[in-house]
Amino acid sequence: MLQNRVNPFGQLIKTPERGAWLGNRGVIHNEHKEIVRAFKIKAWITCVLEFRGRHREIMQPDRWTELFFLDEATAFSAGHRPCFQCRYQDHQRFKEFWLKGNPQYGFDMKTPVSKIDEILQTERIAADKSKVTYQENIKALPNGTFVIYNDQSYLLKDDHLYLWSPAGYEKGIALPDANKLQVLTPRSFVNMFKAGFIPQMSV
Repeated sequence: MLQNRVNPFGQLIKTPERGAWLGNRGVIHNEHKEIVRAFKIKAWITCVLEFRGRHREIMQPDRWTELFFLDEATAFSAGHRPCFQCRYQDHQRFKEFWLKGNPQYGFDMKTPVSKIDEILQTERIAADKSKVTYQENIKALPNGTFVIYNDQSYLLKDDHLYLWSPAGYEKGIALPDANKLQVLTPRSFVNMFKAGFIPQMSV
């Protein structure tokens, strides 16, 4: 069993469960198919499982490491964005709503996506290599956002929280009384959701 499934914390875990999306952070495994680093590049992307009939052997030597996600909301929480090549239309939609939700950077559609990747890197990885989180009023958060509740990751959708697991989500619970919770999804992605981008959610 390989350590190539990604949870909402951005951690790489071992599980027999398959993912619905493919991800890339560069070459982060060794010749024994063991994960040796959290990332190699700043362009963390989310890809489709099949593209133009291409077939890859998982974790080939010196080839980028194939990662997998339960759904797109999980990928966004981990800090990944849509791929420009295999998801061109999704990428363009992502960029449009990211710009709409984050006007403070002064970017436009002609701005290289690498500029967005630079911002995302600061939003997902702290100086000590831990996951960046921040507190926010739960009632101000949009659908598709992941939060920490009882030390576990929950997806927010339609005023309910859904506990994440590699196999899927548990039955939703009502929003807790707590005014604020720690948010896992990077801030600029949350702003993008508020601007109208709706991520794919398996719930």
